[in-house]
Amino acid sequence: MRDLDVLCLGEALVDLLPDRRGALEDCGRFEACPGGAPANVATGLARLGVRTGFRGVVGDDPFGRMLARRLAAEGIEVSLRLARERPTGMWFVALDAAGERTFFSPNARFSADKLVAPADADPAAIGRARVLHTGTSAHVLPEGRAALRAAVEAARRLGVEVSFDPNVRAHLWDDLAPLRALCQDVLPRCAVAKLSEEEIALCTGEADPARAAARLVAMGVGIACVTLGPRGALVRRGADEAHVPAEPVAVVDTTGAGDGFVAGLLAALSRGAAPLAARSFAEVVAAVRFANRVAGRVCTRVGAVAGLPHTGEISV
Repeated sequence: MRDLDVLCLGEALVDLLPDRRGALEDCGRFEACPGGAPANVATGLARLGVRTGFRGVVGDDPFGRMLARRLAAEGIEVSLRLARERPTGMWFVALDAAGERTFFSPNARFSADKLVAPADADPAAIGRARVLHTGTSAHVLPEGRAALRAAVEAARRLGVEVSFDPNVRAHLWDDLAPLRALCQDVLPRCAVAKLSEEEIALCTGEADPARAAARLVAMGVGIACVTLGPRGALVRRGADEAHVPAEPVAVVDTTGAGDGFVAGLLAALSRGAAPLAARSFAEVVAAVRFANRVAGRVCTRVGAVAGLPHTGEISV
């Protein structure tokens, strides 16, 4: 029984948000907030009324238990494996005057989310969803890469559509070749793929957004989105392509804007029973326009989740 619209698989982390703009060493206090791209997408989806589940690995520690509690409070069906051998991931966020962010983590490469394994890609859980959404940051280790491939294969076998946002964090990888290979394996099986303009060369071999979108479709992606920051997003489905401008907003913090985009896109596309990529192109463009609005709203608040809207706060 498909009693979930979207199941998100990957990292749940703690973002430590600063009390002021500028260098981290000049900040006096930090606020612990939920983070991690797939977890942020799950929160955004749940707030938009989408039946959402989340699976991942966190440390068996106070931060891990905080994440379990906070995600469940959003209405997400949470399945977190608590690992004793590694701590929950922590990322300190620094903001510049324009709201652009940089990150520092004392444990990024050794946090519990990197322990996701094929057993965490439970086919019974995946089969309950219409869509599986995932990324790459929790899949740096060989077991993690096997888990992602197993999850995507289970989705294909069970008729579950795949949504993929690589959310590339190059500093997590000693060698980018396994990341490229992972994307080459996953992208051809995706109903929806979202890449930022900064990621397209690594993941597709094309630096131009239009050529990258065309390449994604040629690889087998149903709906290919390339986000362009304040310029909006480029979307392609088959031979149809459109640039969807973003509405201007007063940017406070760009953290989580891409996750908000994905949540808005999937929320709009998942309305009704039709497969995601079976929507008319006009519906796809409308979904991207809504996704841009959600991403823009995220940028008006500090942190990845504070600005994620609830149902009815933004029109489709």
